[in-house]
Amino acid sequence: MTLTREESAPPVAGLLLAAGGGRRLGGRPKALLEHRGRTLAERAVAELAAGGCEPLHVVAGAAAAEVRRRLAGAGCTVVENPDWADGMGSSLRSGLASLAGTGASAVLVMLVDQPGIGAAAVARVVAAHRAGAGLVTASYAGRRGHPVLFARPHWAGVAASATGDRGARAYLRAHAASVTAVACDDVADPDDIDAPADLLRILG
Repeated sequence: MTLTREESAPPVAGLLLAAGGGRRLGGRPKALLEHRGRTLAERAVAELAAGGCEPLHVVAGAAAAEVRRRLAGAGCTVVENPDWADGMGSSLRSGLASLAGTGASAVLVMLVDQPGIGAAAVARVVAAHRAGAGLVTASYAGRRGHPVLFARPHWAGVAASATGDRGARAYLRAHAASVTAVACDDVADPDDIDAPADLLRILG
């Protein structure tokens, strides 16, 4: 049996950042918000898998035990970040460290509070990497957004620059000339859940 190029290529890991405590939502962790019968964490893991990512790692923090319980059987590894309250940067570092021993050629990062981003956007970003890009972001109306992909040679630099709530922003800005932006306006909605009003607007 002959493998296709995609089947024989090194895997692209999916990393879901889902550690926040939902402070602006009255302490309701976003990972555990429900939409159409499943939590946002469960939905995101399924979309990462459908978009071609494997292995799948989820960084949990607030309510980590419940997030782990809800994701049991979802085919992912839950990584607990004890420093989640320090901001997204610590979760990104935890996630990258957890993937160090895998054979992934790249990691695609998705945020749990953007339920309008699904498998179609994930697949487009992964395809850009398969075509040779080492740094890839989805873009919406010309602005870079998630999901974001980093080829393995970039992981150490991303981790070193990830502080506070900035995540990989500083690293991407410093390497702007090397970033491939993939338009995803037609297949995804980048709106995030940040305040109570967003719950009704986005989740309905």
